[in-house]
Amino acid sequence: MWDKDRLDKLAGKKQEWEKTTLADSLKRFKKDKPSTRFYTPLDIKEFDFLDKVGFPGQYPYTAGTYADLPPGSGPVRGGGGSLAVGGLVRAGQYAGYGTAEDTRDFYKQMIVRGWRVGPNLAFDLPSQFAFDSDHPLARGEVGKVGVAVSSFADYETIFEPFQGDRNLDRIATNMTINGPANAFIAMYVALAQKRGIGLDKLRGTPQNDILKEYTGRGAYLFPPKQSLRLTRDSIVFIAKNMPNMNILNISSHMRGAGATAAQCTGYMMANGIEYLRAGVNAGLDIDEFASQITFNGMGGSMDVLREIAIHRASRRIWARILRERFGSKSPKSWLLRCTQGCLVGHEDMQAQRPLNNLVRATIGGFAAAMTGQVPSAWPPYDEPLRLGRSLESQQLAEDAARILYHESKLCQVRDPFAGSYFMESLTDEVEAEVWEWVDRIEGMGGAAAATESGYLQREVARSAYEHHKKIETGEEVVVGVNTFTGDQELEVLTTRLVADPYDPERRAIAEENQIAKLKRLRAERDNAAVKASLKNLDQALRDESQNTFPAFIQCAQAYATIGEVGDVMREVLGEYKEYAII
Repeated sequence: MWDKDRLDKLAGKKQEWEKTTLADSLKRFKKDKPSTRFYTPLDIKEFDFLDKVGFPGQYPYTAGTYADLPPGSGPVRGGGGSLAVGGLVRAGQYAGYGTAEDTRDFYKQMIVRGWRVGPNLAFDLPSQFAFDSDHPLARGEVGKVGVAVSSFADYETIFEPFQGDRNLDRIATNMTINGPANAFIAMYVALAQKRGIGLDKLRGTPQNDILKEYTGRGAYLFPPKQSLRLTRDSIVFIAKNMPNMNILNISSHMRGAGATAAQCTGYMMANGIEYLRAGVNAGLDIDEFASQITFNGMGGSMDVLREIAIHRASRRIWARILRERFGSKSPKSWLLRCTQGCLVGHEDMQAQRPLNNLVRATIGGFAAAMTGQVPSAWPPYDEPLRLGRSLESQQLAEDAARILYHESKLCQVRDPFAGSYFMESLTDEVEAEVWEWVDRIEGMGGAAAATESGYLQREVARSAYEHHKKIETGEEVVVGVNTFTGDQELEVLTTRLVADPYDPERRAIAEENQIAKLKRLRAERDNAAVKASLKNLDQALRDESQNTFPAFIQCAQAYATIGEVGDVMREVLGEYKEYAII
């Protein structure tokens, strides 16, 4: 820290520089004001290294969640945007399509191609909204944006490739499911029990982040209060029975919906506070479960220096929340654990001149390395063009990450920006912006109350409007989209060498096949057991003091369909009606 005399002398030198050297440069370039900024110790006058940065793996974790990287680190085949690195048990890239049989065969194919990661399941929209595949609202959507899962029987099929040395106790499984998350986690529990695997051996991460659905993705089912009751039940059940399983994954989909970096991060922190409160109010000690709550990155954009600052600030904000607001005593609880590192946002991938997206994603990977994470050049360049990303684009993305990690040697230094006048100033700036959002939301009664009022949704809509207005006017430059689009520009493509990993013919008939399977299931199962399980679920849902998780497991074991389970939940919990945002 500089003393007052040295800072005063520096301030004088800066004024002298501005009046002479900088003024001459502006005059030469015919500019009224500079378009760049130079940082000095004047921008971090009160900077205290131990208080603001500290050492990697120690409070406040600005310099990194962990002191070092695990042995054998580096991007692995099939890891995708997740931090799947050598030496760790991790789920791989987000995937799934068609029927359970289609997704099962996809995983078999990928294992042959070298995948050594667990599944990270994408579900189709009917599954996400707890509708059976033969429901009228499911028509045309079965197996399109993910795999169709109508019952426990589909889980049994999907996980057929994961046995022996890839059994459930040897892998991690991620499930991107939110509204009916408890029903899907219960299917995984039922599968482990059927295979004789202890629940304490299971690893993985259900997304289970319902609050962001109201402001980001839109896949909500019930009002926020009722949804949080289900989250409470999963927090308690998993904390007490599945110590190696993460409970939920706080996600940044608000960025894709239009939120700013600080706004989105503030929402995520406020959502996290709401989940922590739910666990504590259910009778858990904060250190019984806080370490099982994870983050799915903090979103991303091409403003990579700010993105680096967001990640540095987020780690110390989360640590402060745990220590100061919840009285956590365990350093393990203070860690902000990310399933993804610093990435360029999926929404920044463009359909126009798509190979440019590889450059964008690689810049995101560089930013990840600058925040102490393993770089990932994700998503692949053809993200805007197809659901099943081509294997060629995945190869390029994996190679870009390998080059960043192995050839550039960016990961040989932890937090390279530590102590930088610029980065420390920017980290303080974005931290203050995030806290402003957190305090505002908490002042409204918390994230659930702010969601129920429609406030959070309105603010995201406002930010989205401002962002897109800048793109339309050209104030925000997007290469190949709103600038550099003349006839002299070239459209550069790659050669497709291998078949689409998602078989288009199988996708086309997935709905027909899934409906036929459902018809057989209903005819062959023990319908008396199904009826009893659904009645038990109904009773558990109506009693706030009960944990509903055992009832969801019973429904899975009886082969109740997700639509039948969803109908019971809708009847008891009600359905959320979205606010009209104008």
